[in-house]
Amino acid sequence: MEEKFSVKNIGIYVHIPFCKKKCEYCDFKSYVGKENLIDKYVKWVNYELKGIGEGNKLDYENNLDDLALVKTIYIGGGTPSILPAKCISNILDNIRESFTIDNENLEITIEVNPGTVDEEKLAEYKKCGINRLSIGLQVTQDRLLNVIGRIHTYKDFLNTYNAARRVGFNNINVDLMIGIPTQTLEDVGESIAEIIKLSPEHVSTYSLIIEEGTPFYDKLANNEISLPNEDIERQMYWLVKEKLEEAGYMHYEISNFAKKGYESKHNLACWNQEEYIGAGAAAHSYTNNVRYSNVCDIEEYINNYENNREADNFIFHEKQTRNSKMKEFMLLGLRKIDGIKIQDFKNKFGENPIYLFRKELEKLVNENLLEIDGDSIRLTNKGLDLANLVWEEFV
Repeated sequence: MEEKFSVKNIGIYVHIPFCKKKCEYCDFKSYVGKENLIDKYVKWVNYELKGIGEGNKLDYENNLDDLALVKTIYIGGGTPSILPAKCISNILDNIRESFTIDNENLEITIEVNPGTVDEEKLAEYKKCGINRLSIGLQVTQDRLLNVIGRIHTYKDFLNTYNAARRVGFNNINVDLMIGIPTQTLEDVGESIAEIIKLSPEHVSTYSLIIEEGTPFYDKLANNEISLPNEDIERQMYWLVKEKLEEAGYMHYEISNFAKKGYESKHNLACWNQEEYIGAGAAAHSYTNNVRYSNVCDIEEYINNYENNREADNFIFHEKQTRNSKMKEFMLLGLRKIDGIKIQDFKNKFGENPIYLFRKELEKLVNENLLEIDGDSIRLTNKGLDLANLVWEEFV
């Protein structure tokens, strides 16, 4: 009897944890001054990817029952763009050799910091199949770039952006940050106006969050910096939303805006609770209802492979129950501006979320944080400002 396989879509995330300088606010798993490890690191990332792809080890239990079709590849960091282009090309070639790829619709994104690429490197990215760039601008004012510890100027960003256009990139995201120390509403208005003039296909807008273990955390504790108050920070958010929507961008997720057809496929897949695998130090994976990650330290990651202890690189987080998966589907889906389609929930779980989460939904609707409209459950404008209160109901 012929064995049958179903096909499931997956994304691949590759973590590149190297940086030239750690930003004042950054709590991502990234390291400075370890560029001597790049070649070894890339070698073992490729080994990990090859083992997963060719060994069909697409979950923590090394057990794959479905044919996995790669729809998106996302190379993040850290600062992936400080690696030589040949390293990035090598990783992508290895993925193509090891996995089944949806070549017609494949989205390949790499994060780029201004000043770390030139036209030649960008052309190499294009040549190896990368078709989406995410450029970390943050703000257009050099004084604010200095405040947050960025190593580039606005002119550096413009040089990078224009070079990307010259080599033919037609899908570019630009990151914008709000809530920065000394940042004013006028600064945000100026930044968003400059971004709109450039007309990138996608804009991600993030509020600064001060995390423990960062320089900003210590400075805030010692009263060396102060942040815009919450009302001003919310005004910044709504100003960005207003200006981008006026310019024709669609607000499709709490922090993300896109021209029609240019939504991030990789991120949408995550918010739709689709599966992905992560490779490299600190990378996270979600397959077959299991969430796990790799060890964070670069040397530990490399040493475990070099000493035949690759199992020590994997850290188990959670085997989802049906109940926890349904709650997570609500939590992730409510990040999207269109919210959750009731029919999608029924198709996935065979239950109606209106009845299943009656208590939570009644509370959130009564507090004007959620609205239920036909087949949709979504955040209200008030809910956009207080989204954490909504998500808490589904944790």
